[in-house]
Amino acid sequence: MTWFAYARAGDRRFLEQFGLCFEEFETGQRFKHRPGVTVSQQDNADEALDTLNAAMVHYDAHYSAQTAWKKPLMVSTITLQHMIGMASHTFGRKQYVLGVSEIAMTAPVFGGDTLYSESEILATRPSENPSTGVVSVATQAVKPDGTVVGRVVYEVAVYRAGARPDEHGVTMEPASEERFRLYRTEADGVLIEHYGLYFEDCAPGETFMHWPRRSFFAAEATEHAWRSLEVGPQFHDLAWLNAHEQGRQRIQETWVISVATALTTRTFGRVMANLGWTDIRLPTPVYVGDTIRSESTIVACRESKSRPNEGIVTVDTRSFNQRHEPVLSYRRNLLVYRRSAATPYTAAGY
Repeated sequence: MTWFAYARAGDRRFLEQFGLCFEEFETGQRFKHRPGVTVSQQDNADEALDTLNAAMVHYDAHYSAQTAWKKPLMVSTITLQHMIGMASHTFGRKQYVLGVSEIAMTAPVFGGDTLYSESEILATRPSENPSTGVVSVATQAVKPDGTVVGRVVYEVAVYRAGARPDEHGVTMEPASEERFRLYRTEADGVLIEHYGLYFEDCAPGETFMHWPRRSFFAAEATEHAWRSLEVGPQFHDLAWLNAHEQGRQRIQETWVISVATALTTRTFGRVMANLGWTDIRLPTPVYVGDTIRSESTIVACRESKSRPNEGIVTVDTRSFNQRHEPVLSYRRNLLVYRRSAATPYTAAGY
């Protein structure tokens, strides 16, 4: 397979891209999706209470102790959501799910369990929509020990090559380099998702345009301000905002930095540690309703004097809003795993 996680967007510029086109799916393909996620009892309680779930086995530990489970049972829809969501690197060009023929929960899930998603392509067929085709998929949730805890069989509409709305009229050549492969193939033919540059893959002067973008919403803006003890009225006081800012709610600068940095983690996903930011600039305020994107240029790579398994990569990152105005820039030093050294990926199933 020759699928790659980047397209060439110019001289030494690369655009992150995820998801296969309809034409690239074939019956019998099997995928292991990464990363996985560890679910918590807090996730469980939030999901149950937010959906008005009356089954107290999910959030009443005293009641749950009297049942066969002996502790709160994870809400099934958490497993369902993660099964589909964790598969989105492979199904990133889906239009929408057309229907579900089966949802099965085959083993209990509790707070503290780690889940991974795996998919098999059952069939493909043309769609009435010329922009898409239909892919039949069986996806299952699996614990690290191999226990299958859930399964969903569904049909999904997937865009054909070049047919996604943001790809109309845009032709970009895949960055067909070994370091950019979207999958590695296991001995049994299963394709396991992987992404992120090792230290040896980093080259000064190369720029990576990160995907996806990220929009800001009122609820999260308020929540992150409150939880960081921010008392400034521009972040959460609606009366003050209506009186002085035409109702425009500003995003806390530290949350902008947090989100912009997180957007870089698909390219810099093999970072062991972030050694710090310098030269941080915030030239344009970010408000609720804004959408930002990030891009990063590798400035320098050098050996680590104290850590033989990693190298140090210096990166300049810039972020822009939907009007292409710069909202943030900074420099970071990252401790990045070497390809040739002992890393946690194989032992963790990555």
